[in-house]
This record gives sequence, C-alpha cells and structure tokens, in this order.
Amino acid sequence: MIKIVTGDARPIFKQIVDGIRMQIMTGQLQVGSKLPSVRGLSMQLTVNTNTVAKAYSELLSNGLVESRKGLGLFVIQPKQILSDQERQQRLEKAVEALIHETIGLSFSHDDILQMVKLKFTDLPDGNTD
Repeated sequence: MIKIVTGDARPIFKQIVDGIRMQIMTGQLQVGSKLPSVRGLSMQLTVNTNTVAKAYSELLSNGLVESRKGLGLFVIQPKQILSDQERQQRLEKAVEALIHETIGLSFSHDDILQMVKLKFTDLPDGNTD
C-alpha cells in the first residue's frame, strides 16, 4: 500500500513513484503485475489524476513498467540503467542524507546502524543483504 504523507518534503508524485518502486523491488508487485488505472489509483489515494499520471510517466521512463496498448501499465523486469559508478554515488548521497538527518538526535552510531538493519528486516521479503 502506498502511503501519502502530507508533511513529506517529497512531492506527492515522487512518493507514489517511491512507493511503487519499493513494492517492485521487494516483490510485492511481481513482474507481469498490472498497475491500477490512473483514475483508480488517484481515487484510492485521493490525489489528482495528473499527479498519478506524472508518477506513472516517471516509472515508464525509469524502465520499471511498460505500457501495453489498450491494457494498461505492467511491471517489467527492472533493468539496470545506472552505471556502477552512478549507483555508488547515489548510495553515498543517501547515506550522507541519513547522517545529516540523524546527527543531532543524540543516537550512537550503533543505534543508527541497528535501526537501518531493522528496517531492512521489516521489508516484505525480509532481505537483509
């Protein structure tokens, strides 16, 4: 289930993209699964249809879904479109953001690492690798 958080710094369409990406990467949405229609998801999330259409457009351009004429959008096998160097840079950027967000919270490094591991364990496939 995709959760829209009004206080989130990310735009709503990005929250939708991230939610669907997470469902694909954790196996909640299998290859071949059909996404809800733009109208259906917008009603489910109570957001504007243009917002969902923008999210779906980004998912298409990221190579996570494909459009089948007259049928809708379907999850496809994710393709690695980023180089190893770009993936590494994105990982470093994400870790730096985590550090900047948590540095002033007075948690030890071990507490933060344990929380990250716990969150990975909480993923639907239980993946900790």
